[in-house]
Amino acid sequence: MLNRYSLMTTQRRSKLKIHRDFLNYLHPINRIKEWNWDTIRWWMFDEMVEGGLKNETLDHSFQKLMVVAGCGGGMKMGGGGVITEWKDIPMELLLRIVSLVDDRSVIVASGVCSGWRDAICWGLTRLSLSWCKKNMNNLVLSLTPKFSKLQVLVLRQDKSQLQDNAVQTIANYCHDLQDLDLSKSFKLTDRSLYALALGCPNLTKLNISGCSSFSDTALAYLSDFCRKVKTLNLCGCTKAATDSALKAIGYNCTQLQYLNLGWCENVGDIGVMSLAYGCPDLRILDLCGCVLITDASVVALANNCLHLQSLGLYYCQNITDRAIYALVHSRVKNKQSVWESVKNRYEEEGLKNLNISQCTALTPPAVQALCDSCPALHTCPGRHSLIISGCLNLTSVHCACAVQAHRATNKVQAH
Repeated sequence: MLNRYSLMTTQRRSKLKIHRDFLNYLHPINRIKEWNWDTIRWWMFDEMVEGGLKNETLDHSFQKLMVVAGCGGGMKMGGGGVITEWKDIPMELLLRIVSLVDDRSVIVASGVCSGWRDAICWGLTRLSLSWCKKNMNNLVLSLTPKFSKLQVLVLRQDKSQLQDNAVQTIANYCHDLQDLDLSKSFKLTDRSLYALALGCPNLTKLNISGCSSFSDTALAYLSDFCRKVKTLNLCGCTKAATDSALKAIGYNCTQLQYLNLGWCENVGDIGVMSLAYGCPDLRILDLCGCVLITDASVVALANNCLHLQSLGLYYCQNITDRAIYALVHSRVKNKQSVWESVKNRYEEEGLKNLNISQCTALTPPAVQALCDSCPALHTCPGRHSLIISGCLNLTSVHCACAVQAHRATNKVQAH
């Protein structure tokens, strides 16, 4: 065993390897006391070298775990104490170990002893239960009161399992929560949003895509309490995403940068314009399938959201050249604001992704003008960031690099 791990100290080793070895010792729990402390030392030392870790506190923990060949009855620590049980392992090292394994292993490890349980419960800030296929609701009810320091919680499901009582428990205990993924939770009702509004005011990222039972009233209520939200996924939330709710979001969530409204067919110009006026830092907006919006929405976005980088307009067939030319001229109309963004060292301004598939009213001159004014928009293979599928009249539109490649090919053929 020593030779094996000594050899590993000279090699780069992936986290997958560490995860597999950890599981071999962790399952079943009643084998954990057979674990060799020297094994832990080699594991963590190798990972420390590979990651370039220079934490003095953690280094001190490694020194505590040094094993002298032939010693028995425990491990001597720097302060004169002896590690004889799992509860004696330094918290820094334990948290480093569990950071290298999957969430299922973390949960198992929390049941080893009271010391491990307390350390993990207080130190764990990220948890995903997406691997749970049958009993996620019960697992959330059981674990959430213990893991009260969570900041990121992923509860994405393939088959809907979560119920309101689970989300209410999250809201009651996880007041530091910043990132919550509840996508495809079809069984949740407005009670969940009301609970999150009151219990999780620090949310900055919320994914409730596919939660078709939420109402616009509950979503508006949430926005009034969770004003720090920067990323919001409402894809498929047909009842929640209405102009009324978007007006509330535009008024309350002024830091919003990402919003997915895909296939929210009740969204209209009033809602999008409210977002444009209230959320000037909007970077990514997906309006695919929002069939009610017109040029007025895009014009408002072009004039007010100067940092907009990605815009999805798939199947928005009311969009015409007026909207496209508004995007072309938006930077000219806002010279002072653009100069301020340059001074504040924002990333390169201008659209980087645009989906206008099935927008059949658009003409080649308008789209070509936009492509020319936004160098990050590409029609060439491998960099396809201007999506025009379904628009047969736009096949002549090409980005600059595509034109250059075509000219280079012609020169080669000519010679």
